[in-house]
Amino acid sequence: MSPIKRASYLKQQRGAVLIISMIFVLIFSALALSMATLSGTNVQLASNQHKADCALASAESGLEVMQYWLSRVTISSSTPSSYYLSTIANTLQNDFSDNSISNITANCDGSSITIPSVTLNLAQEQSFNAAITPIPTPLDPNILKVDVTGVYGSATKTISVNYVFGTSPQSVFDYSVATKGSLSLTGNAEIEGVNDISVKTDVYIKSESAILALTMSGNSKIGGSVKIGNPLATTDLGNRTSIGGESGQAALNHVFIGADTPDFPTPNPGHFEQYVQNVFNPETDATTDKTLENIKIPANTNPTFSGNVTLNGIIYIETPNVVTFTGNSTVTGIIVGNGDYQDNTETNQIIFRGSVDSSPVSSLPDVPQFAGIKNETGTFILAPGFALSFGGNFNALGLNGAIAGNGIEFFGNAGGTIHGTIIDYSTETTSVTGNSDLYLSPTGTSLIPAGFMLNIALQYDPSSYSETTL
Repeated sequence: MSPIKRASYLKQQRGAVLIISMIFVLIFSALALSMATLSGTNVQLASNQHKADCALASAESGLEVMQYWLSRVTISSSTPSSYYLSTIANTLQNDFSDNSISNITANCDGSSITIPSVTLNLAQEQSFNAAITPIPTPLDPNILKVDVTGVYGSATKTISVNYVFGTSPQSVFDYSVATKGSLSLTGNAEIEGVNDISVKTDVYIKSESAILALTMSGNSKIGGSVKIGNPLATTDLGNRTSIGGESGQAALNHVFIGADTPDFPTPNPGHFEQYVQNVFNPETDATTDKTLENIKIPANTNPTFSGNVTLNGIIYIETPNVVTFTGNSTVTGIIVGNGDYQDNTETNQIIFRGSVDSSPVSSLPDVPQFAGIKNETGTFILAPGFALSFGGNFNALGLNGAIAGNGIEFFGNAGGTIHGTIIDYSTETTSVTGNSDLYLSPTGTSLIPAGFMLNIALQYDPSSYSETTL
């Protein structure tokens, strides 16, 4: 009986291994399918991440492009805020055209500026586009919001940054002499700081239309460094000349060619016409000693003041005119010429042949006619479109303010201290010859002299950076 029972038991267990094997096969198949699905998901996630990263890289490339071109935009401070947006768009488009950039365009619809799609990699469908939106409104913008969207295939990534309106970080007021033309020093002429230790007297020469940017001969000297804008510029330095304390060829250690152009401010002589109270009579005998206060010298008057002259307040000279001072001049005020800073003809002239004694406008008497003028500090001569010629000495206190004109020369024994920058808007040569020793004290951008309008620049705010995936 026992064998029969054993056979029956074995018969009942037959096929269990197969079932167990099938269960394991199903389990492993499910695991394999899960792993395959997970791997596929990971591949898809990796692909999506790759696309997102490439889209972000496109946006970052676009941001770099926009930062470069926006850093070149300047707006005249006389521009109404309602025209900022159109001015920025026009400036960008003109800059693109001037540099033969044909794949980037700037379109302005009055409320925003758009930069249509710019291809970065055609094969990879990689590109960027940008939108510039003023905040709070186009009519009164305080901030420009720049959205740069990078594209890679179907993936997009947007980077948003803000730009604020501010003055240019570098201006001609950082220099003792700044000229759009070339510079020539001959004889014993010197351009130095008020003292050699506390003031470093740098010179900027744009020399855009002249290859020979700087000529120095004799014992002429420049106390600081020389920066030249024209990248093709050359210099002609005599063996006894000195720049930055070094002579001869060693002076070239202080000459930097291809330097960035600082902001030449726009002169605004019309600002001072409000102070004019008197008109000079052409029939006046100018050979005797004269005192002129808040006076306009009409066009075509061409007076020569051969006696000693005292100038108080605003001396407003209309174009065309040649005004000459052959006697000694005492100036407590600002000499203004209402010419065009792009006029290099030297038709208009202001000539000093005698000595010049200058005092700041703040020292004018406390009387009604000088009340506003006493606040117009930092400027001695603002005469765009006028050639300025100095042939006499300055008094011990020097000239109290910046000097600006179109064609400036110092010759003979002319010289002394100038508390401000010499700005020559002319593309012709600024000349310092003879025994002219100029000791200058530039104000920098911390104090903008009266009558000058620094351009508005766009300043990037790095704290505003944010990323968005669309």
